[in-house]
Amino acid sequence: MMLPVSHSSSNATLRGYVVGVPSPSFAERRSRHRHVTVKAGAMSRFEEEEENRRSGEERRRRPRFLCLHGFRTSGDIMRQQVMRKWPAEVTARLDLVFADAPYPAEGKSDVEGMFPPPYYEWFQFDKKFVEYRNFGECLAYIEGLMIKDGPFDGLMGFSQGGILSAALPGLQARVGQYRYPGLALTRVPKVKYLVIMGAIKFQSPEVAEKAYGTKIECPALHFIGEADWLKSYSEALLESFADPFVIRHSKGHTVPRLGEFAVNYQKNLEVMLKFLQKIEDDISLDAAILDVKEKEVCLI
Repeated sequence: MMLPVSHSSSNATLRGYVVGVPSPSFAERRSRHRHVTVKAGAMSRFEEEEENRRSGEERRRRPRFLCLHGFRTSGDIMRQQVMRKWPAEVTARLDLVFADAPYPAEGKSDVEGMFPPPYYEWFQFDKKFVEYRNFGECLAYIEGLMIKDGPFDGLMGFSQGGILSAALPGLQARVGQYRYPGLALTRVPKVKYLVIMGAIKFQSPEVAEKAYGTKIECPALHFIGEADWLKSYSEALLESFADPFVIRHSKGHTVPRLGEFAVNYQKNLEVMLKFLQKIEDDISLDAAILDVKEKEVCLI
């Protein structure tokens, strides 16, 4: 991943690949609740049943993740990797949106010969990974994706996409005594969950202090490969999280298998399902609280 940096750049439009039926947008969900609130005083039996059905759907909705691919690959490549390597009992419980990075690859891709082009990169960096080019533009681009295709419950990232995913909650967090807005994703809801594969910390002291200065509290699932050349760096990243879920696999720097032929299949699958259950329980609780608040408004 540590490749020389060239000095050309280009812009790209937003691109995404959606797996499964997208969850209702935030505006749609809110409009449903507003509709119910207005009519709650004189509901027919049918309307009450419809309200209960919609509330149940909200509580059972699949968590929605924006997926950030690895360096010089693409959203479609990551989609193929995840859908081929993870069992349906996992992917069926997730609403995944795979997006392309904003910049065409400025050099050779490690997946040439395995996956066809085009290939993209999120930003450019030096060999020591301490200086970055187009980093601010990259953060703005991701925020644009989240506005366009969100809301999202969390981020899923591999390699360069995982580095970004792990750093964004800290960069998004409000700072200082007066809770000033964070440095990234200030126009979108808080990132609540993370899935991180083959990632490391930003090595720039300035970025690292802002991203990892305090323990990252949001639930996060980390994949660490025993044969990954970045393993020691991934272990260091893990220490920045308050209470992470961890899946260790025998492979290298890759999106790992969760299927029955993988090493420690059952143990790792149990960790994944426990993580998903945590998210689903949170979503159900949030929906129940929102229902109660909406109904309380109707009684005022």
